[in-house]
Amino acid sequence: MPESTVSLEKSKAAEGVADRLRSAVKALATMALWIVLCFGGAGNLAWLRGWVCITAYLLVMTLTGVLMRRFNPGLMQARGKWKANTQSFDKVFLAVYLPLTLVQVFVGGMDAVRFGWMPLPEWTLWPGILLFLAAMGLVNWTLTTNPFAETTVRLQSDRGQRVITTGPYRLVRHPMYLGMIFLNAATALMLGSGWAMAVAGLMAALMVWRTAREDRFLYQSLSGYPEYAARTGSRLLPGLW
Repeated sequence: MPESTVSLEKSKAAEGVADRLRSAVKALATMALWIVLCFGGAGNLAWLRGWVCITAYLLVMTLTGVLMRRFNPGLMQARGKWKANTQSFDKVFLAVYLPLTLVQVFVGGMDAVRFGWMPLPEWTLWPGILLFLAAMGLVNWTLTTNPFAETTVRLQSDRGQRVITTGPYRLVRHPMYLGMIFLNAATALMLGSGWAMAVAGLMAALMVWRTAREDRFLYQSLSGYPEYAARTGSRLLPGLW
């Protein structure tokens, strides 16, 4: 093998390691901030539901990383990079949606523990856990099926994007967004906060808006998508929309 080829392969391998390291550090920093805001809002480190919620996230996100490395390793690296051709509407979506993921847990802590504005009954913890597991199951099914499930909406010409019709995409055209809607509702249930559920409702509305805009973009830009949309009529909820 030519020396130049070997050097190029080593360079790509080193770049891949660096990308994975940056992604891991970013994920840990985000989770640390999430934890600080969660208990900062509650004002109490002895909040059991907060710890249950955090433990569930840590365990399932670790499983997500394992599954992606096993079944869709290229996607993990792709999701860690911001691409210049991200659609303008998605930049707006992310600028609003991502902060709300932090606002939700901060408000949840204040509501459920510190002030008790609109706390949910104790029994709602268990439906929250079950809904969380179902939501992450759908998200993970999507991430292991679709090699083009990047973090932002764009036409991935550089990665040879094509329409995916297998797995959860046989049921709805945007299965991961449905999983994220359920995930945010599950978070509110696990925290036991009515106000966190209100934030989840706002996040769901944003996700529906993103779904409509992305679906229109793919219909106009991605070869084969109109035919797929005709076969799979539902964007998010089978038989409804």
